[in-house]
Amino acid sequence: MSPLESPSLPSRGDRRVATDPMARNLVNGRVRLSEPDPKWPYLFRQEESRVRSALGDRVLSLDHVGSTSVPGLAAKPCVDLLMVVADSADEPAYLPDLEKAGYSLVIAEPDWFEHRVLKGPSVNLNLHVFSEGCEVADRMRLFRDYLTADAGARERYTAVKRDLSERTWKRIQDYADAKSDIVLELLAEAEAWKAVSRTN
Repeated sequence: MSPLESPSLPSRGDRRVATDPMARNLVNGRVRLSEPDPKWPYLFRQEESRVRSALGDRVLSLDHVGSTSVPGLAAKPCVDLLMVVADSADEPAYLPDLEKAGYSLVIAEPDWFEHRVLKGPSVNLNLHVFSEGCEVADRMRLFRDYLTADAGARERYTAVKRDLSERTWKRIQDYADAKSDIVLELLAEAEAWKAVSRTN
């Protein structure tokens, strides 16, 4: 399992609200990588505005994460948003208003950091919801920042992604799991990079 991805969902017995919510990211069993698209930051800002309008100050932070957030990085054409709220397990505090805005809950993982994933009304996106102080949210931001800052890291990550995109997968989660080694390697580098950055 990639440390930036949720575990294999069916085997965990967690609530899956929709059938194969990530299926649109596989085409004939293969992951479709797109070249960097200048629309991705725009799509994030559009969805950020929609979410903040729905929830106001219940949104403690809202970030563009994942590969579409890194300039120059090939990615699945799916925009990842990272929303932090006071308590992601408290769905009544945020879910009804997001549903009114057109979002739908597709994954609930109470045993994995109370992670929730929602899909939007039009854009292909994953809206990840975590609680304040969650270490996974911190890792997602750090991974983005390191790939943005280090061209060599971007190139290595891209090479692995392109290789894996040539293979056939039954589930998008299997593709994510196959990236675990490079993700762990880059996260370790990112931690060292962060430590050096703090001393400079």
